[in-house]
Amino acid sequence: MTAIKSASLRLTPTETVQVTRIALRRDGYRIACTVAGAAGGEPVVVLHGGPGSGSQPSVLRLVDLARLCVVLVDQRGTGASAPGGSVRQNRTDRLIADMEAVRRYLGYERWGVVGGSWGAALALAYAGTHPERVTGVVLRGTFLTSARQVRGFLVESRKRAPRPWRALCRAARCADPLQLLRCCAKALDTRSPFDRRRDVALSWNRYEDAVLGSAAARRRASRARLSRPAEQRLIRKYHIQAHYLTHHCWLGEPRLMRHARRASLSGVPIAAVHGTLDPVCPIEALDRLARAVPGIRAMRVRAGHLGSEPALAAALAREIETMFVRTP
Repeated sequence: MTAIKSASLRLTPTETVQVTRIALRRDGYRIACTVAGAAGGEPVVVLHGGPGSGSQPSVLRLVDLARLCVVLVDQRGTGASAPGGSVRQNRTDRLIADMEAVRRYLGYERWGVVGGSWGAALALAYAGTHPERVTGVVLRGTFLTSARQVRGFLVESRKRAPRPWRALCRAARCADPLQLLRCCAKALDTRSPFDRRRDVALSWNRYEDAVLGSAAARRRASRARLSRPAEQRLIRKYHIQAHYLTHHCWLGEPRLMRHARRASLSGVPIAAVHGTLDPVCPIEALDRLARAVPGIRAMRVRAGHLGSEPALAAALAREIETMFVRTP
C-alpha cells in the first residue's frame, strides 16, 4: 500500500516549497519520501547521514528546483519513516532495495544520487550495486565505514571535547575507551531502562556537537532542556547509529571502495567535496577514495563536516548543478 499527499514544506521562517509526500510499505516499515521540484526535471535522490538522522529539508535550498526533481528518502526507522528507531531488518542491503523500490514507484529509469557523510557511503554502495540506474553521484564529507574512522571519532577525537567524552563514558558505563561503541550499543538496546537510553543518547549528542563545534567557530552546543519527544528522537537516532557502526554498516572500507570502482568503471561520474577541517571524516578519507577511484572529481574546501557550513554548502551546490542540470 502506498500513501500520497501534497503539502507545504518550510525551509526557513519565510520560505516554503510545495512537495509531495509518499510512504511505501516494505518489510513492516513505512518508508517516507518527499518529492520536490520540477515534475519533468532531472531526478535526483538525496541520502541523509547518520545513520539514523533522517532527511534535512534545508538541502532543497542547494538545488535548482525549477530544473531538478529532488527525492528525499527517510531511511528505515528515521525521520518520518516508521517504526522509528527500529533495527529489525535494518541494514545496508535493505536500504539499497528500498531505494530501488522508490525509483521504480516514481517511474524513473535512472536518477542522480547525492549523499553526505553516511549518506555518501550509501550512495557509493547503491551506485556500485545498480550502476545502470545512476546518472551520477555527488558526495559530501564521505564516511568510508572503516573501523579507523569510527575509532577516530569515538576515541581519538576525545581531545577535542574531553568533558563531553567523559560524560558519554559515564553514561555508557564504559571504562575502556576501545569498548565505547559496544557499551553505547548495549545501553541503547530497547531492553535497557528508558533513563539509561536517554542518558547515553543525550551524552552522545552533546559529544558529537562538541566535536563538530571544534571545527566550526560559529557552532555552539545547545544547552537548552529538550522536550520528551526530542529526547525520544535522539534515542531512536543513536540506537540505529550504534547498530550500523557496530556492524561496520555491512560494508567496511575495502568493500565500499569496490563499489565505488565498479560504479566508476561502469561509466557513472563521481564528484566529492570534503572539508579540510572535517573532525568526523578527516580529509584523508577523500585522498584514499581518490586513489581507489582515479576518475573521481575531488574538491577540498576549507570547512568542517556539516553540509550547512557556507563554504561546503556552496561547493556542494556547484557540484550538483554541474553534474545534474542539463543545458538546453
